[in-house]
Amino acid sequence: MKTILVTGGAGFIGSHLCDRLIKEGNNVICLDNFFTGDKENILHLINHPMFELVRHDITMPYFAEVDEIYNLACPASPVHYQYNPIKTIKTSVMGSINMLGLAKRTRAKILQASTSEVYGDPTVHPQPESYWGNVNPLGPRSCYDEGKRCAESLFMNYYQQNKVKIKIIRIFNTYGPRMHPNDGRVVSNFIVQALQNKDITIYGNGTQTRSFQYIDDLVEGMIRMMNTSDDITGPVNIGNPDEYRIIDLAEKIIKLTGSKSKLVFLPLPADDPTQRRPDITLAGKLLNGWKPSFDLDQGLELTIRYFRKKLNID
Repeated sequence: MKTILVTGGAGFIGSHLCDRLIKEGNNVICLDNFFTGDKENILHLINHPMFELVRHDITMPYFAEVDEIYNLACPASPVHYQYNPIKTIKTSVMGSINMLGLAKRTRAKILQASTSEVYGDPTVHPQPESYWGNVNPLGPRSCYDEGKRCAESLFMNYYQQNKVKIKIIRIFNTYGPRMHPNDGRVVSNFIVQALQNKDITIYGNGTQTRSFQYIDDLVEGMIRMMNTSDDITGPVNIGNPDEYRIIDLAEKIIKLTGSKSKLVFLPLPADDPTQRRPDITLAGKLLNGWKPSFDLDQGLELTIRYFRKKLNID
């Protein structure tokens, strides 16, 4: 039995990870400041004897005896991370320093949830881990992109200088139950609009592409990465290489929900990537043949079912 700290544990991804870790027989400390996390996501765990919830902001130091740390804390959707860009970059930078310090002191393994946003608006497609990215360091998305890039640098420096056992994954667009209905991400936006028969808002002409992975596939990849040998640090892409145009995603969701929604086109936000697809060759090699097991239709059905219940729509 391990004691595992999950920062951002009440969030969309963190709560699913807490579920899985407890199911595997671990003690889990869930750390969250509830800026974007939701207590409802972990309510079913509150009375579990192996679960502990702590309200804490990782920009401040935290002390506990732990075996592993999953560092997920950081607002991840543009609506949330642009609300307070200074706080966003502090969470990535100061939060990483604090968690790496904890890992150093306790000799814990620590995994950083980095992001495909480190690739920016890529000029290489699909994106391998060796690609350095095309990021605007001064743009409206930079508080998130550059915060995560700096966090990766900090992790590598703690590994090289202090021999901290680190793991870095780069997460590509992930969706599933417990997404925030108003987080501004494309899957949740489209599903909520479709279920309410509202116009579906597409930014740009809808030909930009994304790859969408279901939450269970990501959690499986994270745990496999944490369990790799100490010489494997990453970064490793964790994503689904199936690529879809945004307009095709909207039409698929309309069909799956039986919606009467119409498509409405709005201007593309600054620095919005035109294409995004992970090269997951490295994940397959290092993570015992890991690859996504959910296709888009399967995952969307489960996500739509969640939002129907969340929004009280029959």
